[in-house]
Amino acid sequence: MTIAQTRVPVRFDASMEPPMKDEVETAADLDATMEKIREKTFADNGHATRSSHAKAIGLFRGKLTVLDGLSAQLAQGIFTKPATFDVAMRLSTMPADILDDSVSTPRGLALKVLGGSGDRLPGSEAESTQDFVLVNNPAFFASSAKELLLNLKGLAATTDKIEGVKKAVSVINRGTEGLLEMFGMQSPMLQAMGGQAVTHPLGETYYSQAAILYGDYIAKVSVAPVSPVLVSLHKAKINLKDRPDGLRDEVRDAVIAHGGEWELRIQLCTNLDKMPIEDIAVVWSEEESPYIPVARIAVTPQDAWEPTSVRELDDGMSYSPWHGIAAHRPLGSVQRARKMAYEHGAQFRSTRNKCPVHS
Repeated sequence: MTIAQTRVPVRFDASMEPPMKDEVETAADLDATMEKIREKTFADNGHATRSSHAKAIGLFRGKLTVLDGLSAQLAQGIFTKPATFDVAMRLSTMPADILDDSVSTPRGLALKVLGGSGDRLPGSEAESTQDFVLVNNPAFFASSAKELLLNLKGLAATTDKIEGVKKAVSVINRGTEGLLEMFGMQSPMLQAMGGQAVTHPLGETYYSQAAILYGDYIAKVSVAPVSPVLVSLHKAKINLKDRPDGLRDEVRDAVIAHGGEWELRIQLCTNLDKMPIEDIAVVWSEEESPYIPVARIAVTPQDAWEPTSVRELDDGMSYSPWHGIAAHRPLGSVQRARKMAYEHGAQFRSTRNKCPVHS
């Protein structure tokens, strides 16, 4: 049974997305904080990396096929009609530091869909891609742009600090997170500080956390593994002892041997009170509105750490929810506040590494 047969999706109206007080100043401060992180890690490494999700643990190419027979509410934007697009995928870990994988933090999945027609978002007019930037938790660790800024300044102070301290914090936080999970709870902030369980990244489901415009409606996005091998990796433990790049090795081995298949799913907003746009620390209830498949992603067996792919998909690309069409515009103050930081981060890497960065 689809949402169309149960609850009616909310149609978007501009009044649902009011400007935040001091929004311009908050965005500028956020960008400046990210700039400090970028400069600090560049000084340490001699190579410009991202100010979050700096360490890639898997890079691969595939195909995204829009499903046939979608309801009118789901057939929106690039999913309006059946089609097949090339995609690039980047798996990563959250920190700005390139850390030993035993410092276990949230994982990210950036998906770049190559193609798709429609009016372009400001700043991406010259491109023809649609990006989705996802994390393996349905809720963000901050509820607003100002709270994000406050937390980010605290995280920035830990950039390039002694790695042994971070390992200790990671172990402590994983224990705390395990206690919370026993009671059916999770803490995005604890996970951000190193409380992520040491499990296989390919077994995870990834979420946009924040809402996007979905044609006439409002939605969140997830990408979930569906091929049997990937499904079997859900919560599969990994031994990272003396394996600083163990996550990358595990991802590489699995993709070389099996490739993978995922579903791209959409969760339509059906109740603004229970499914807010602005507070992205709120998990949208799947009982209120389930995630429904709109496309299938297929990756053939390939080397997920092949030098050409590393050069082209990691250093040579930027991934941002602001790369796309107007029908999938990011919604909410947090996403607006991060737009400048995404743009300046790509420019920083391009200039410092003397390597053009494409969106």
